[in-house]
Amino acid sequence: MTTMTESSAAGIEDQRETPQKLMIALDVDGTLVDHDGHMSAPVREAAQAVVAAGHEVMIATGRSLNATLPVIEQIGIDRGYAVCCNGGVTLRLHPELTDGYEIIHKATFDPGPALRALRKRLPSAKYALEVEDGNFLSTERFQDASFGVEAIGTDFQTMLEATAVRVVVFSAENTPEEFNEAIQHIGLAGVTYSVGWTAWLDIAAAGVTKASALEKLRSSLGVDASCTVAIGDGRNDIEMLTWAGRGVAMGQAPEEVAAAADEVTKSVYDDGAAHVLRSLL
Repeated sequence: MTTMTESSAAGIEDQRETPQKLMIALDVDGTLVDHDGHMSAPVREAAQAVVAAGHEVMIATGRSLNATLPVIEQIGIDRGYAVCCNGGVTLRLHPELTDGYEIIHKATFDPGPALRALRKRLPSAKYALEVEDGNFLSTERFQDASFGVEAIGTDFQTMLEATAVRVVVFSAENTPEEFNEAIQHIGLAGVTYSVGWTAWLDIAAAGVTKASALEKLRSSLGVDASCTVAIGDGRNDIEMLTWAGRGVAMGQAPEEVAAAADEVTKSVYDDGAAHVLRSLL
């Protein structure tokens, strides 16, 4: 891992005499937008410039579909692909499609075993579950902007019987350290999961990550593995940063995320993504 500076970014630009078409995967929260959901002008303009340059730019986020679409629009992607729900949903974007997109892949799973195990260890936690039609079910009035829709309140038994695309668990009564310890103690099997900044857990189908979805797209698009770039900041980005030919962690990323990357740029509050994106032009 190296730390990227303005001068090293300029050096990368100088080395590229002939522009290559790249596949560029961009995380959203903590990368394109700060933790208040704000995208700065420099980041927006740099992302729009990379899109306009003709690269295969795609959002790769833990957010659900409806919370991802505004970001896609903001950076000017009207055709191509996007990965939502940490790899659980893949979109194809094109202006001729109804609503401008179609779902081309959706990975579902039985959330029952994981939910039962979590409930025993974290009885006071809040649970939300995305079902196949994109709606959310939740316990205890649990809502979050990443859902993109208002969750429908339900009982825990109904959630156990649902088919899930994404499960989210949040505990206001545990520290992130306590929460992480509880998850490790449970030893979740048959699913893929990542722990967030706070006492927050995202669960997807077994083997499903941002990287798994991106690799399917890379293969179908015929992009060489060396021509892939990814930028992210969270633990759910680790596989993606390892997958990319050039994986860049944001400056505020946890230590294990930075260790998985080839470079570390500036933080989201210092427009770190903009520095990386400009180096690709």
